[in-house]
Amino acid sequence: MKQIITLFSFIFLLTACSNSSDSSNGPEENPPQSEVTFSLIGQKDLSPDKKNEIPKTNLVIQDGKSWVDFTAKLNVRNQETNYFTETNIDFTKYQIIAVVDQKYMNGGHSIDITSITEDDNSLFVKVENLKTGNIAWVITQPYHIVKIVKSNKKVVFK
Repeated sequence: MKQIITLFSFIFLLTACSNSSDSSNGPEENPPQSEVTFSLIGQKDLSPDKKNEIPKTNLVIQDGKSWVDFTAKLNVRNQETNYFTETNIDFTKYQIIAVVDQKYMNGGHSIDITSITEDDNSLFVKVENLKTGNIAWVITQPYHIVKIVKSNKKVVFK
């Protein structure tokens, strides 16, 4: 009988402890996040060579000059901006999030902005490689460019 009471007491203690965070117990470790709507500007592959290779990078572009400089780099070998949904961005209302992946020696790779979320202080850009390549023997460098409403929050790429 003593063993049963000890067992039930132990089970009660385990179930009484909780990991859930309650606002009465202090601030939450992970504040709530909400989805940020973004629109596609362009997603394709560059055909880089040693002269015009763009380093793997994550960019936040908030002004026209930076946008012109970035698109000029994209257009060195091919007119990549011909495939964009838009090129005239109103930087008083919007900002650009751009990710450029590394150079691959075969085709079929992608770099993908799969979600953007925000909390009170930051924007979180989730970047994934949804296509992993090995389709054709060609040098490629994937990129993905989106537009979001302008924000002064810190951008964190994940």
